[in-house]
Amino acid sequence: MVYLDFEKPLADIEGKAEELRAMGRKGEGAVDVEKEAAALDKKSRDLLKELYSSLTPWRKAQVARHPNRPHCRDYIDALFTEYTPLAGDRAFGDDHAVMGGLARFQDKPCVVIGHEKGNDTKSRLVHNFGMARPEGYRKAIRLMDMAHRFNLPVITLVDTPGAYPGKGAEERGQSEAIARSTEKCLQVGVPLVSVVIGEGGSGGAVAFATANRIAMLEHSIYSVISPEGCASILWKDAERMREAAEALRLTAQDLKKLAIIDRIIGEPMGGAQRAPADAIAAVGTEIAAMLDDLSGKSPEELVKDRREKFLKMGSVGLG
Repeated sequence: MVYLDFEKPLADIEGKAEELRAMGRKGEGAVDVEKEAAALDKKSRDLLKELYSSLTPWRKAQVARHPNRPHCRDYIDALFTEYTPLAGDRAFGDDHAVMGGLARFQDKPCVVIGHEKGNDTKSRLVHNFGMARPEGYRKAIRLMDMAHRFNLPVITLVDTPGAYPGKGAEERGQSEAIARSTEKCLQVGVPLVSVVIGEGGSGGAVAFATANRIAMLEHSIYSVISPEGCASILWKDAERMREAAEALRLTAQDLKKLAIIDRIIGEPMGGAQRAPADAIAAVGTEIAAMLDDLSGKSPEELVKDRREKFLKMGSVGLG
């Protein structure tokens, strides 16, 4: 387990408990050792609950980026069957930051699209840390067109720091590709549901999350810019990211109040990274509920529902 900065006291306690159990396995005062380890376990559970019951926006951002959180591939492997990945944008190439294809969700055909960050150094480089290039968004457009043609619901899993800002991406029309993907989300006459499973960064996230129903995991974030980027622009000081995180209203709780999202999906105590299977199961339950909520609507009703949802945004305050 990778511990975040604010989890250092927790790391110390859990480390001591493991040391005691290691002593017990060697036969060194087994009974007393287990008793002391159990007491430390209780102390760590209490501390974990205390830490996660009052996370600041910046700490939520740290949790959303935790390397041990389940990623798009984990959700697809666990929740979908007969997944058939499709590659390429039919114009330039394939973008490994975006994965998607045909699949079955609860035995019903669908199209699933998501950002994949990777789970170790090698795979993170392959997937460009979840930062898509134009061909990634054009691949998503192609998949949404297919979903519309064959009347398949679209499920998107958002987890990106933002679209890739490199020179090559800009040369190949990054902003246009993002805009076209967002436009396509608004046009498809099929149910479109989206879940922010980690980071929802800038237009790179909006291009997948312009959906009929949007859910966020409890400790995920969704904002127009990263806290560090915001601080760099406003105050010329990236170290003021904590202040920026407060101002951005990027937590699931704030965004639900603002009616930007529809649902908050609870995470296991200590975050999705501590019990990935439980977090994935909770996401599956909410996806099913969102799709059920949209069942029976005609293509015209789905498009109207989506359009009105986004036109209403900005009319609700935090109060």
